[in-house]
Amino acid sequence: MPDDLGSMVYTASVWVLPVLLAITLHEAAHGWAAWKLGDDTAKVLGRVSFNPLRHIDPFGTVVLPSLLLLTSSPFLFGWAKPVPVNFHRLRKPRRAMVLVAAAGPAMNFVLAYAAVLLVHALPFVPAAARVWAGENLLNMVTINVILAVFNMLPIPPLDGGRVAVGLLPPALALPLARLERFGFAIIIAIMFVIPYVARQFGQTFDPFAWVVIGPVRYIIQILAIAAGIQ
Repeated sequence: MPDDLGSMVYTASVWVLPVLLAITLHEAAHGWAAWKLGDDTAKVLGRVSFNPLRHIDPFGTVVLPSLLLLTSSPFLFGWAKPVPVNFHRLRKPRRAMVLVAAAGPAMNFVLAYAAVLLVHALPFVPAAARVWAGENLLNMVTINVILAVFNMLPIPPLDGGRVAVGLLPPALALPLARLERFGFAIIIAIMFVIPYVARQFGQTFDPFAWVVIGPVRYIIQILAIAAGIQ
């Protein structure tokens, strides 16, 4: 039991900061972009902040990721408190909606690249903490790229869905926008429920691996090359 507890504490210690920063700064970026494009709703509410405490959702940011970690889940999932955006107050609302939506994933890519660059600093970390620091950086890269890729799937209310609604002609954008209230149910069904049912019948159906994990691995390779790691 003590060994198991120590292992769980160590696992939590190399995931807490990466998950917290990835999820909360993603939301802060949405608020900052909206503020710069004409809507100060998030700014007035104190949500244009890089202080993670302002964005934490008790269940989505803390409880759910912790449960997934403790149960050795093959994936991590979570969310922060959504940043309120009044799209009617944005200058050029259609164009601004695309930029506000894209700001969250863009922040995740920035955080991932910063973590890759920090790998160069590992030789200067005390030997006793070097492995721990390296695992934090690896997890920072992984969770941020996964969040960016997953959120850019073109299904509302994900950021990619809102980008698609802003870019598509009205004849296609309106039907896609109407899917928003069913979006998370569709995502959960396609990504998790149907694959689980398929496994019960001995079949392999894993769209999460096809549309998220595959691109994530490719993007991480690109970031490593860009940072001079490979």
